[in-house]
Amino acid sequence: MEKQQRTMIYAFLSRIFSDVPDRFLIEDLARNEELLQLIGNETLNYFKFHDLKKIEDELNVDYSSMFLLHTQPIESFVLDAKQEALVGLQNPVMEFYFRHGFEIDMNQTDIVSPDHLGIEFGFMQMVVFRDEFQTQREFLETHLLKWVIPYLIGMKSMASTPFFRELFDFIIEFLVADYNYLLEREAGEKDRV
Repeated sequence: MEKQQRTMIYAFLSRIFSDVPDRFLIEDLARNEELLQLIGNETLNYFKFHDLKKIEDELNVDYSSMFLLHTQPIESFVLDAKQEALVGLQNPVMEFYFRHGFEIDMNQTDIVSPDHLGIEFGFMQMVVFRDEFQTQREFLETHLLKWVIPYLIGMKSMASTPFFRELFDFIIEFLVADYNYLLEREAGEKDRV
């Protein structure tokens, strides 16, 4: 997978989980048939054959129902039975960001926790862009792969739109493929030494 493609996918996923889908996002998606097809055929047809305003309304309801009313996409909520968001360097994700030079000002966002999936995907976007391969692999191993896959499998049954149902499958496949890409790349580098 190419760096630009990986960077764009992580940026897209960061945006999807950071806020309810707005008109601009819906219009951008409708114009990007290649991305819609990558997500899934049902999603492509959903965007081809439905009014964009109707799609926006349905995606907003779906997003709000899943990520605001039920279980927010926050690592510590999912992994900790108490469902408490850890703050500062008590939060293992924040500590990871700090160790790798990723600064986040939580006062500049409506997101309540640094281990929110939108921010975690944003972090991956940054380290992919910077070619920090070891950091990418380590973050996938210690954070994303530990919670995102089971979380999305559970959330898929709650999704009422084809977009979110297929998006969750796409994300699972993408994360596994991206991790395997990093492992193969690392093995190839060791073979060259």
